[in-house]
Amino acid sequence: MANINELKPYIDEIVIQDGIKKLADRLNDIYKDEEVCMVCVLKGAVMFAVDLAKNLKMPLDMQFIRLSSYGSNQTSSGKVNAVDIKLPDLNGKNVLIVEDIIDTGHTAKFLMDFINYNFHAKSLKFCSLLDKKVRREVDIDADFYCFEVEDKFLVGYGLDLDDMCRNLTGIYYL
Repeated sequence: MANINELKPYIDEIVIQDGIKKLADRLNDIYKDEEVCMVCVLKGAVMFAVDLAKNLKMPLDMQFIRLSSYGSNQTSSGKVNAVDIKLPDLNGKNVLIVEDIIDTGHTAKFLMDFINYNFHAKSLKFCSLLDKKVRREVDIDADFYCFEVEDKFLVGYGLDLDDMCRNLTGIYYL
């Protein structure tokens, strides 16, 4: 485990919250009063999903799934492990997948394909706090994101290093 003193600030809490409010305003304009099913990818996206949900005005159903592609590494393995992917009936619903970071794109593609194969959603959109486009390996993009980031290993605000540092209110890099 890296020493917390080795972490360097990348995005502070005020900037994160401002970005989330701007994204929520955009989503409120798009969905208006239509019901949305938010699918939060645990564990990393939980802080982002909760703060985003607090700013959304439409009727919101929050669901949680667990996927993993990092393990204890600092880079994506490229293989997605569906730890817990039980979802209610999403047929005819507006589905918004909420993820902490879209990196190589394997997790995003896996989840979009899974939902498209198993359900006929009214709409399906992918939303990420962070978008690391420089590392993309598959042809997929976030429909919505707050910040495009450089190729750095990031921790804090849900992002972890061996399950530590998720509780930091800002985002840091090693």
